[in-house]
Amino acid sequence: MSSSSSSAPLLYACVAHGTTILSEYAPSGTASTNASSLASLILPKITHASPQKLTYTHGQHNIHYIATASSQSIPSGLTFLVISTALIGRKLPFGYLLEIQRLFTSKYPASTIADAPPYGCAEFNSTLAATMRQFEAGGENEDVVAKAQREIESARGIMTENIERVLERGERIDLLVDKTAGLQSGAMEFRVRSRGLRRRMWWKNTKVCPYHVLLEASDGRQSANGK
Repeated sequence: MSSSSSSAPLLYACVAHGTTILSEYAPSGTASTNASSLASLILPKITHASPQKLTYTHGQHNIHYIATASSQSIPSGLTFLVISTALIGRKLPFGYLLEIQRLFTSKYPASTIADAPPYGCAEFNSTLAATMRQFEAGGENEDVVAKAQREIESARGIMTENIERVLERGERIDLLVDKTAGLQSGAMEFRVRSRGLRRRMWWKNTKVCPYHVLLEASDGRQSANGK
């Protein structure tokens, strides 16, 4: 695992309130510099209407983030973001983000976060760096079981969101099925009414035809008598 981490490292991490970066860390290097620029483009695209865990792909990079919902205490919501190379997968980055979220929210009260200026939580930069090194080292400096549990919870959160999207599509399908069922029911009622009408017309014709036969027979007898 350590070899994969060295070949596909975490490149950049930040904590932001809305689009305001409160704390960030990037290891030295051109790739990390590019990742920092990429983060500034992604933050304005993140919405905070509801909590979410998402991964964006961009060439050789993956942008992973956990976003909290907007609230009265934190109006623009918080974003915990990390950028990695695509080969590293998602479990390690989201395990890292969950740990960063836990450490940050336990250190800074909501009132402090809401009023913080850009880089107002810069003292947290060292925590971003130290935690990144721990996760890239394969959990050698932390409880492996706890780390695995965070990774599982993270993966479950992403999966749940994907399932919710499928369920939303399912609800729309259900609505479509309901409409189709309504059309089918209407068509069935039309066919039933049509069959009923045909039966009534058939009985009417059946009653009329003997009358015509009797009438013609009576006319025939009258004509014969006249002769």
